[in-house]
Amino acid sequence: MAELAALEDPKARAVNEKHGDDHGVNLSKLRALAKRLKVQQDLARQLWATGDTAARLLALLICRPKAFDRDELDAMLRQARTPKVHDWLVNYVVKKNPHAEELRLAWFADPDPVVASAGWALTTERVAKSPAGLDLAGLLDTIEAEMKGAPDRLQWAMNHCLAQIGIDHAEYRARALDIGERLEVLKDYPTPPNCTSPFAPIWINEMVRRQHAAAGQ
Repeated sequence: MAELAALEDPKARAVNEKHGDDHGVNLSKLRALAKRLKVQQDLARQLWATGDTAARLLALLICRPKAFDRDELDAMLRQARTPKVHDWLVNYVVKKNPHAEELRLAWFADPDPVVASAGWALTTERVAKSPAGLDLAGLLDTIEAEMKGAPDRLQWAMNHCLAQIGIDHAEYRARALDIGERLEVLKDYPTPPNCTSPFAPIWINEMVRRQHAAAGQ
């Protein structure tokens, strides 16, 4: 904890706090610290228990993802107050855990929109990697009905799922583009130069263009 405190940078904290993340540790330095510590599941649990955001991010880098049981991951997600901790927990730990599909189904239907956003993130992973058994048309129905009025983090996760369906599944692409155009979610999102807009129609068309360009090489 002392080492993490020494890495605290007020400028980094100011930037992070704009995104809802209450820590000031440079993530490259955090990853270097994790590399030195290597995998230590007991230490990871102790760091998580502190409730400190930087400590929790470090915990997620040095834990053993498959060592957590279902209820432990469910509790951790509900404790993950900040967006970065939430994202790393889902992407670095839950996706590699044997209970991922069970948690996906449970979280997807959760009344808490932040928990539900994790269910959507896991669903997007399946859209891309193992879509067999998913009702893609049903997902588009839900997105069409609910995305426009969803809270920010849930809306972001639904929008990612919409884009992923359009990118990976040509038979649903026209409908995904149409939903994106009509709902206009994230249409005016400020996008840095050389980055792809998260507005689904732009995102879908750009990624499909890249796929075609790569296939034509």
